[in-house]
Amino acid sequence: MVNFLNAPHGLGADEVLARWRSLVDIAEIVAGGGTRVSVVQMAGFDTQVTRNGVDYRFVDTGGTRHAGELGRHAARTVAALGADVVHVHSLAYARHAAAMARCHPALPLVFQDHADGVPRGWRRLPWRHWYRAASGIVFTSAVQAEPFLRRRLFDRGTRIFAVPESSNRFTTGDRAEARAATGLHGDPCVLSVGHLAAGKDPMTMLDGVARAVERLPNLRLYCVFGTAPLMAGVQRRIDSDERLAGRVRLLGNVPHARIEALMRAADLFVSASLAESAGYALLEAMACGTYPVVTDIPSFRAMTDAGRVGTLWPRGDAMALADALVDAAAGSCERRRVRAHFDAALSFEALGATWAGVYAQLQAARVPS
Repeated sequence: MVNFLNAPHGLGADEVLARWRSLVDIAEIVAGGGTRVSVVQMAGFDTQVTRNGVDYRFVDTGGTRHAGELGRHAARTVAALGADVVHVHSLAYARHAAAMARCHPALPLVFQDHADGVPRGWRRLPWRHWYRAASGIVFTSAVQAEPFLRRRLFDRGTRIFAVPESSNRFTTGDRAEARAATGLHGDPCVLSVGHLAAGKDPMTMLDGVARAVERLPNLRLYCVFGTAPLMAGVQRRIDSDERLAGRVRLLGNVPHARIEALMRAADLFVSASLAESAGYALLEAMACGTYPVVTDIPSFRAMTDAGRVGTLWPRGDAMALADALVDAAAGSCERRRVRAHFDAALSFEALGATWAGVYAQLQAARVPS
């Protein structure tokens, strides 16, 4: 695996790995599937660290930001490792990866999307050229590749794979104990984890909850969030509606370790997100067995097995959210089934096996040098 994003200045290897948990998690997911993994990380120093079967090689870039030079730095390290496949984090570094690929033209290369977006306008021409370096490109859902394919940014021979971006280490625990520890209550008890920002659409969430309260008078909603650019409007909406006032509690930013207890305490996890590349909060909820009531967007559709494990509702539709909450509350919330699906499709072990299959397919199609 190659991560071209330079490690934060002033941090040592251990501090980088502690801060960039997703880098570690994805590497350990792959290692868990039986693949021998080395991570090549651009940095301001050279060192090597081994953790949980993963070899991390920090490469001193000498302060350069030039894509070609960084690609050649990576190419030298990859050559020394004798890699069979190169897994590049983020489509945003396609230019760097293309420079690396020129040094090893026969080595299969796969990009993993991290919400990188589609290049716009005249910029598409060079990006189309750089994307050609990839033998395969991975999204959480294959539907997320469609904007790139419509603009012919990927070659016809480039394979598209669907693999959830990461996994989670949370466990189900005991709901009664979690409620006692967190103070959460409600029938149903609903939890939201996401910024109070336009992309998360908190106003539609509040409108849907207000409508649901008419049929679920004991519903309680708890909102965890980091940034809150819409805080003033959200607070006004809550204060001005007797269906919400006293039933919605804004918890704000809480330590990540506490999220597990909150997820365990909740009956339902709700998200009104308009778009997500992966949906880490949804992963956390499903790891805890919390029943998801989330928007029908590609990543959520993939993670919930097209709504067979959870309830999907059309984004921006408050009435549909209200109906979804009422329907979910009327059921058993199927906590065990949610966790069983997580184990089968979203756990470290499951995704490790999926990645091993991706690499095997790319290696089998490898063109001899």
